[in-house]
Amino acid sequence: MRVLAIDPGLTRCGVGVVDAGASRRVQLVQVDVLRTPPELALGLRLTSIYDAVVAYIERLQPDVMAVERVFSQHNVRTAMGTAQAAAVAILAASQAGLEVHLHTPSEVKASVTGNGRAQKDQVAIMVTKLLGLSQRPTPADATDALALAICHAWRAPAMNKIAAATR
Repeated sequence: MRVLAIDPGLTRCGVGVVDAGASRRVQLVQVDVLRTPPELALGLRLTSIYDAVVAYIERLQPDVMAVERVFSQHNVRTAMGTAQAAAVAILAASQAGLEVHLHTPSEVKASVTGNGRAQKDQVAIMVTKLLGLSQRPTPADATDALALAICHAWRAPAMNKIAAATR
């Protein structure tokens, strides 16, 4: 299964793609951080993110998209930008016929480190180890996107079994 994961953000939007095989093995396909300048009009920033996600979908042909669920933040402006970036990524996936799954930050941390309250440094160490990388992906948005992709790859089999059982 190829997972395209989006760690949404208006200024920095993490994009991570992994291939998941048997025995929970994951392999890096691509990682990137989409950047939009704060001085650019909101519509242009969102269009830039949308266009980039569409290009990733067309070029890398993922089987599924995972997006970090926007959670309550004290800074409403940051939360709005994050939600808007998530929405355009979800729209791009839906238009391409991809299933989209949302995971909370604590679900991602728990999947990758075993601790839903893990620090970013712990997540980065585990992502580096799990993907067999020689160095940590930077910036943190890249690491977060890869952690999200790994989380979905590992949670998907159980999610599929639950969905089949409830049908």
